[in-house]
Amino acid sequence: MQTNFTLAQLADPEIAEAEKILRACVHCGFCTATCPTFVLLGDELDSPRGRIYLIKDMLENDKPAGPEVVKHVDRCLSCLSCMTTCPSGVHYMHLVDHARKHIEETYQRPGEDRWLRQLLAVILPNPGLFRFGLLGAWLVKPLARLFEGKPGLFGRIGAMLRLAPAAIPTPSWMDRPQVFKAEGERRARVALMTGCAQMVLAPSINEATIRLLTRHGVEVVIPPLTGCCGALTHHMGREADALDAAKRNIDSWRREDDLEGLDAIIINTSGCGTTVKDYGFMLRHDASYAEAATRVSALAKDVSEFLHDHGLLPATRDVDLKVAYHAACSLQHGQKVTSPPKALLRQAGFTVREVPEGHLCCGSAGTYNILQPAIATELRDRKVRNLESLTPDVIAAGNIGCITQIGGGTKVPITHTVELLDWATGGPTPAPIRSITGEMTS
Repeated sequence: MQTNFTLAQLADPEIAEAEKILRACVHCGFCTATCPTFVLLGDELDSPRGRIYLIKDMLENDKPAGPEVVKHVDRCLSCLSCMTTCPSGVHYMHLVDHARKHIEETYQRPGEDRWLRQLLAVILPNPGLFRFGLLGAWLVKPLARLFEGKPGLFGRIGAMLRLAPAAIPTPSWMDRPQVFKAEGERRARVALMTGCAQMVLAPSINEATIRLLTRHGVEVVIPPLTGCCGALTHHMGREADALDAAKRNIDSWRREDDLEGLDAIIINTSGCGTTVKDYGFMLRHDASYAEAATRVSALAKDVSEFLHDHGLLPATRDVDLKVAYHAACSLQHGQKVTSPPKALLRQAGFTVREVPEGHLCCGSAGTYNILQPAIATELRDRKVRNLESLTPDVIAAGNIGCITQIGGGTKVPITHTVELLDWATGGPTPAPIRSITGEMTS
């Protein structure tokens, strides 16, 4: 793609990076076929190619973001399916992240939109506030139907209420800073990112991850002061908040023998994994953090990626269940981790089914299912139809956002991949599948 940035513009390293990405695009349109919003809406401006044209015009002419640009960039899920499809290697993720930052800096959103985004940016990354918010949502959840189909803020409030769980789990003592010793000979030492929203919604995922890793000879460190990876605010264009989160996590991890004492940083929420693996890029111009951020990105591993590389113990029980594996976009497109989760499930004894249209997003995408509820619901229903077409016993996924989103549209049990692997190799029965296995304990 031909660009017309001035030399003065290109002196800005952010604009120079955007120009490099834009020039890689050859207008081929392959991305349109795999873009969820284009598949649903059929609007060129709701495809990656269309958004690239809008972003190019905005940045090249140094214009404040206008309502049309904001509408179509806001509709982007950041599922990154376009990056898997693109034959030219266009790094769309970095380009749309830059566009969101530009929008946040130059566009005045309507008051109710600003209020909701501020609320989400403050509450979701903070487990204490999030738990308190869920309690309030649980109390008024019966009123959710009053908001069905409402436009604007009321529709978004309805989406939040629908997503609120029926029960709020008790906080897990395993998420506190501590060290979990490996069983038998120690094969590796890792730090586990406990996260933010996941430890409130499903603390059982971290518990299963710790049991699974220690059973396989891995010492697990829960460092103090780690928290939200920054993805939630990063995707809202709030760059300063995202970088603060990244720096806090890096500071926590490099206390562990200056990172040299760690074989990996394990992440079991794939949306977080995509962001942590990008810390090196996000902090590349920060002299105090660039080197450590690059090291952290290199150490970051999805739990399935790490287990696949280190081998899985033989299953200790018969797990004759048919699993529909939902590949989270952040895992298959963002991190390019595709075969390890399915290979591990098969190795553990599960029958794994390939999901039709597995490349399409379920509509979760961080806060997308709150900010764009109509599109998100349509994508969820499409995903559920494809999953249920396999008549599975259980659905497995590697991202809490996907689990919450899909779980709201189906009665098929859904659980995290590590919970199934933990159960197969000696751990307790995951709560979602107790009704179909008849087991209540390990």
